[in-house]
Amino acid sequence: MLVQDLMTRNVAAVRPDQTLAVAARLMWDCDCGALPVVEGDRKVIGMITDRDICMACWSRSLAPSALLVRDATSSDLVSCSPQATIAAAEAAMSGHQVRRLPVMDAEMRLVGILSLADIARAAAVAPKLLPDRDLSETRVATTLASISTAPPPYGSQAHP
Repeated sequence: MLVQDLMTRNVAAVRPDQTLAVAARLMWDCDCGALPVVEGDRKVIGMITDRDICMACWSRSLAPSALLVRDATSSDLVSCSPQATIAAAEAAMSGHQVRRLPVMDAEMRLVGILSLADIARAAAVAPKLLPDRDLSETRVATTLASISTAPPPYGSQAHP
């Protein structure tokens, strides 16, 4: 199964020069926790999450209307193409600890978004409707566990 088979196509996005208040309102209106940040002809330059907004406001003691999306955008972009397999997308999510991937065409323009929730919903019906070995509830659970693994506490050292 390919990303294009499960991705959400009509994706809300924000521009870097919009305020965090605009981004938060769009997340509320669209019932989502992350938005792609785009420039020009929907070229993706980053992602912003509800947590990014909260932490940017808290760390600067400013209201969302006083900060721009560019002030809180993660530029460490992890994405996929519509032709990528679900297995490859899941591996990217797991490896980079992200729950959502912007889906981009060859020109880096936004064409959709794939979330772990999209994969989980498909996996729940896969045995009945979609006999695809890339979709299993166990695999989704493993990916979620990997994404949710907390890093070691700040200042601690990893022990072998």
